[in-house]
Amino acid sequence: MTATMCKTILSFPPPAEETEPMIGAEGGLRQVWDAVRVVAPTDAAVLIGGETGTGKELIARAIHNQSPRRHNPFVKVNCAAIPAGLLESELFGHERGAFTGALAQTTGRFQLADRGTLFLDEVGDLPLELQPKLLRVLQEQEFERLGSTRTIRVNVRVVAATNLDLMEMVRARQFRADLFYRLNVFPIALPPLRERCEDVAELVWHFVEKFAARMKRNIEVIPEEVMGALEAYDWPGNVRELQNVIERAVILSDGPVLRAPLSAAPRTERSPEPVVTDRRTLAEAERDHIVEVLRNSGGVISGSNGAAARLGMKRTTLQYRMRKLGIEQKRVCVAGAQ
Repeated sequence: MTATMCKTILSFPPPAEETEPMIGAEGGLRQVWDAVRVVAPTDAAVLIGGETGTGKELIARAIHNQSPRRHNPFVKVNCAAIPAGLLESELFGHERGAFTGALAQTTGRFQLADRGTLFLDEVGDLPLELQPKLLRVLQEQEFERLGSTRTIRVNVRVVAATNLDLMEMVRARQFRADLFYRLNVFPIALPPLRERCEDVAELVWHFVEKFAARMKRNIEVIPEEVMGALEAYDWPGNVRELQNVIERAVILSDGPVLRAPLSAAPRTERSPEPVVTDRRTLAEAERDHIVEVLRNSGGVISGSNGAAARLGMKRTTLQYRMRKLGIEQKRVCVAGAQ
């Protein structure tokens, strides 16, 4: 991996406000971007799932910025960051005197997002007692402020996100089934960074350029050993963790070469060198096994009988491993037919 590698960054025109560009439209996020393009022009509710740090808010903003609502407000609420007792007032507003300390009338986030998009982040942390009121707004587009009997009508598109398994929470009666189905009209699953390793180098360059410009540094070279370590790491904190690591590395770099000593770069969790067993390396053994499974599945990767399912891995993970190991799907199919 060299410093002069091609860096392709996709942004969303015309943005309602400046956002991070999307990395991976031609890599690990291709299906996600395709889903955004399909659902954005509609008013359908979207539920974005994915681990912490995968960029769920970025996808929500992309949906808004590609929709007919792009020139109207994008309002976000973190359901986990607001105390349960205050969340109802935060969402729907309150009248003066509605509760102790309510000294003035307050407009809620739903009303602020009228004709725009409301992003409910960490929606799995929404208290059970508040869920029926949210369900009513989604169904009827109307609500009452706390302490008021006057009905307020709004036109709001809701995009929700969670890192929890809402279906499992429904089974455990920790989340209302009717609300889940109302939010889950169009689900989008964000893959973790460890399943889109092909995007790491592009993300690294993006963050290097971002932080170097902010700190007025001129970084032109990323050593191969540094990039190799970053690509080999599993990134449990996903893109957010990678961003923090690169920011530290830029701070520590006082020349044109990115310096990422052990204190700034994560330790690799995958061995960079193949281990020899018998007469084949592990990489060779893995390659032979994947080729055999591909042949047995007729070259089909996806589906219940595809190679990915037989190998017990996701389709994107298998495609990444095939690229790494130099396996060409067409050649496997031809060889299997002979």
